[in-house]
Amino acid sequence: MTFSLGIVGAGQFSGQFAKLFLAHPGVGDVYVTDLLPERAERLAADVGLTGTFPSYEAMLASDAVDAVAVFTQRWTHGPLVLQGLEAGKHVYSAVPMAITTEEIAAIIDAVRATGLTYMMGETSQYNPATVHARNQIAEGAFGRIFYAEGDYVHDMDLGFYDAYQYSGGENWKATASYPPLLYPTHSVGGVLGAWGTHAVSVSAIGVVDERGDGVFDKEVSQFGNDFSNATALFEVAGGGSFRTNEFRRVGYPSHIRESRFRFFGTEASMEQLATVALWQDKNGVKDISELLEPKPTLSPDDPSLQHIAPELRAAFTSGSAPVHDRARLPREFDELHNGHEGSHHFLVDDFVTAVGTRTLPSVNAWVAARYTLPGIVAHESARQGGARLEIPDFGDAPGA
Repeated sequence: MTFSLGIVGAGQFSGQFAKLFLAHPGVGDVYVTDLLPERAERLAADVGLTGTFPSYEAMLASDAVDAVAVFTQRWTHGPLVLQGLEAGKHVYSAVPMAITTEEIAAIIDAVRATGLTYMMGETSQYNPATVHARNQIAEGAFGRIFYAEGDYVHDMDLGFYDAYQYSGGENWKATASYPPLLYPTHSVGGVLGAWGTHAVSVSAIGVVDERGDGVFDKEVSQFGNDFSNATALFEVAGGGSFRTNEFRRVGYPSHIRESRFRFFGTEASMEQLATVALWQDKNGVKDISELLEPKPTLSPDDPSLQHIAPELRAAFTSGSAPVHDRARLPREFDELHNGHEGSHHFLVDDFVTAVGTRTLPSVNAWVAARYTLPGIVAHESARQGGARLEIPDFGDAPGA
């Protein structure tokens, strides 16, 4: 039994996922819509999609579409997801879940009321470091985890200027100032996706940008934001803490690895840098870099990536790492591109499986809230000069 899917947004990111959804045996027809109709038409022709819709509203009104996958600008997700659920569609959403506590609460209420599937496509859920740490925690290898770190370190100069200009048009600087802590799920989700706890309070510091080029300028910013870098320290339920960095001005090779993680327990620890990963216990150190290293499945010079800045192409070309369990994936994916350190295949399969079996996906609405809401509160803490603020929690998913 298959279901039909509507892709919302035909930008740089959605095309890679459109190919995977189309290839999955659990999905039938795949459509696309975009505010710029020519982009939707180009994607449909390039990938071989079923067709296009003139608007999101037309897509939601159609009985031809059972589910939607939202790949629009990051601050638009909350309202679009709610529209989809209220129209009776299952929803896959790119990150973040939303940008306010109220939007997150409304999505959870809608999922609970409708019984429909919602999933946030957080790539760090299947980051090799997170997968390995999750496996080791399940086996008790760390002892008691008491501290972790998650970084999303991606300099604006390494592809983000091009990406924002592509999506933002003439007023791109207004949205390129998007607050780093409102895009927290690559760092927060990579920690919590392994640890299995949730954040209960936070103190954060923001660094005011000094480039002076109109990006991260409060007078220009749609969000009134002038922080380009931010650090947050979270307290977690059950005791312990974790620290995240969201950096947009940083001397670091994000084209090699943009997310990285550390976990510390009473019996062992694990640390990941740009090119090396180590497992450490009281007896010594083991290099686990090879275990966590995805093998590229697509050349960065592939014609399908010509519209993407060279510094961003690694996110669309990585295959799976040895730590990934590919046995669960459909064989149709074996020769298809992957991305974001091997996560794309698993995210698509999670959503398709959840819709098909009516089970909870890995990053369901309640998990997505725990990955997203800490950053929203952290940004407010940074605006208040580091004040320690409590983080609301919506609990576990029913039946989880």
